[in-house]
Amino acid sequence: MKKLFVVDTNVVLFDHTCIYNFHEHDVALSIVVLEELDRFKRGNDLINFEAREFVRELDQLAGDGPLTDGLPLGPDRGRLFIEVGEPASSRVDQVFSRSKPDHRILALAEELQVRHPERSVILVSKDVNLRMKAKSLGLVAEDYTTGKVRHVDRLYTGTTSFEGLPSDTIARLHQEPHSVPLAEVPFGQPLPRLYPNQYLVMKNGSLSALAHHDRGRGALERVVKRPAYGVEPRNAEQIFALDALTRPEVQLTTLTGRAGTGKTLLALAAALEQRRSYHRIYLARPVVPMGNRDIGFLPGDIKSKLDPYMQPLWDNFSVIRHRFSRESREHKALAEMIEHEKICIAPLAYIRGRSLDHVFFIVDEAQNLTPHEVKTIITRAGEGSKVVFTGDINQIDTPYLDSQSNGLTVLIDRMKDQDLFAHVNLVKGERSPLAELASTLL
Repeated sequence: MKKLFVVDTNVVLFDHTCIYNFHEHDVALSIVVLEELDRFKRGNDLINFEAREFVRELDQLAGDGPLTDGLPLGPDRGRLFIEVGEPASSRVDQVFSRSKPDHRILALAEELQVRHPERSVILVSKDVNLRMKAKSLGLVAEDYTTGKVRHVDRLYTGTTSFEGLPSDTIARLHQEPHSVPLAEVPFGQPLPRLYPNQYLVMKNGSLSALAHHDRGRGALERVVKRPAYGVEPRNAEQIFALDALTRPEVQLTTLTGRAGTGKTLLALAAALEQRRSYHRIYLARPVVPMGNRDIGFLPGDIKSKLDPYMQPLWDNFSVIRHRFSRESREHKALAEMIEHEKICIAPLAYIRGRSLDHVFFIVDEAQNLTPHEVKTIITRAGEGSKVVFTGDINQIDTPYLDSQSNGLTVLIDRMKDQDLFAHVNLVKGERSPLAELASTLL
């Protein structure tokens, strides 16, 4: 028997193609969903785009016919039903107020279960609280899991460590030409799977070497510790991160890690180090207040409105600037870059439709982006551009994302086997002993 999925509005706003992801089963939409989409169709945010795209998709599906008999969703798929009218559910009326759209959708799910006792009716919502309300009424409720990364605890870290390798193999990396063919490295059995641009820590007692996997050449090459615009890497992961950020062939880089591990600082330092290779450095981050508590409307133009949210990026910029004296060439170069807008803020709400050529684009706090938002940003990258995403997948401030479904996690999982991509997970906090203690204990 086909299942019947009742889809909440937030699922449509998360993925406008969601109705095609239920395989052979049927989908029911309350007319309340269309009413709510009407409130979201105007605006420049991605949520507005999703609302408009879904309505257009529904219009194409319906054609000139009515919606009352259900719409076929395609070969080997079920049908889409638009449920109109006020659903009859005395149980919902006893507990919840019908004035709230969520409760009307809940009432529809309860009515459909009574109307079709032979079928499994499932409410699909990204709202945890609504799912709990449904389960308290004895209904089946699920999260929308399409695109979720199942085993986030085994997410690709970008680095690996090998102990006990022959000392002569490690010594070869310290000699010219600082590389070893992969076939000549005695890893033992079974051979490890190495992804392109993966980083290795190779050890034998006190002898060690840091290496980079070059899949094109089929070799391991030594990674050398190098500073970037006055910023000195303090551990192996930071050395790897700067290497990935400064490799011309790597056009997409992701850095993850807890607060204080240096993700944003390293990205900005690498951008400044390569400033002559790019026309501009763009900085961006999702406009999400901590704890999702907004501070209300802000006066001024778009720059003034964004400044409070972008301050962490400028804080990292100040850390780099204060490493040089006012009279130094580097300090003056930074001032000139700001004056001539070589370093500027890029509002993500207005990025759709743009083409960014020869740009170093840093997107901070990327764990608060949806997979579709991440895709939108990357597809703006033009010729000679590099895109860097930084974030902590365990520190999410948006209500309908988690460590498995956010855009940063999905990006790392799907891109790990691509030659243009590199990822490093930073582990050790370097901000201060106090910050490291708070990240560990609190």
